[in-house]
Amino acid sequence: MSLISLTTPAGTAEAVLALPSDHQEGQTHPGVLFFMDAIGIRPQIEEMAQRIADWGYVVLAPNVFYRTGSVEEIAPKADLREPGEREKFFPTIMPHMQALTADKSNEDTAAYVAALRAMPEVADGPMGTTGYCMGARLATRAAGNHPDDIAAVGGFHGGGLVTEDADSPHLSLATAKAQFVYGHADQDQSMPVEAVAKLGEALSAAGLTYSNEIYPGAPHGYSMNDTSMYDEGAAERSFTELESLLGRTLHG
Repeated sequence: MSLISLTTPAGTAEAVLALPSDHQEGQTHPGVLFFMDAIGIRPQIEEMAQRIADWGYVVLAPNVFYRTGSVEEIAPKADLREPGEREKFFPTIMPHMQALTADKSNEDTAAYVAALRAMPEVADGPMGTTGYCMGARLATRAAGNHPDDIAAVGGFHGGGLVTEDADSPHLSLATAKAQFVYGHADQDQSMPVEAVAKLGEALSAAGLTYSNEIYPGAPHGYSMNDTSMYDEGAAERSFTELESLLGRTLHG
């Protein structure tokens, strides 16, 4: 896995950078900021980023846990497709998640947006973002904090998008201008149907164009084929809907 380094106000973050496979020197493409799931940067994230890049984008996927661990330190050492291994892994990641407060992640996102915008391969104009699991929260906040940059947001099997906290991600929708596509996992304890409904209400109240769907039968983490939660049908649906979203917003 090939990683680059990004400079942030708090230090240096490793990141996956993916260009279209047919990219030619001098070409530019719209930028897409990819927010990882809680499991971290690993070959699966690189593969997903490359798949999106091959639709005609420059995709940047940073290690959002860089403050508390490197890609190598955080990455799972066991096969999370094996029974019980995913459940064993998650307690090791909780300290990283808890340390990434909203104010820190917002500061980092500003640096990621600036870094992507400054890349010579990235075209002027609107950018997109997509996030998975906890990354859906970061993608949602990115749109609210950078409304003049972010024109498209994909959020898949996101958890905690609607809370009672003052920094709940759904509150940032009030300042967003992007189009949104959310693909929620069916019967997801981290995003119950009541929260999905409140998210839809917030999207409507902000006057945004959106899709806010629950994928029937899909478990939390359905897009990650290196874990026991992978669901091919839901994963492929998420890619189809994301490709359509990015195409109509970033390529006009």
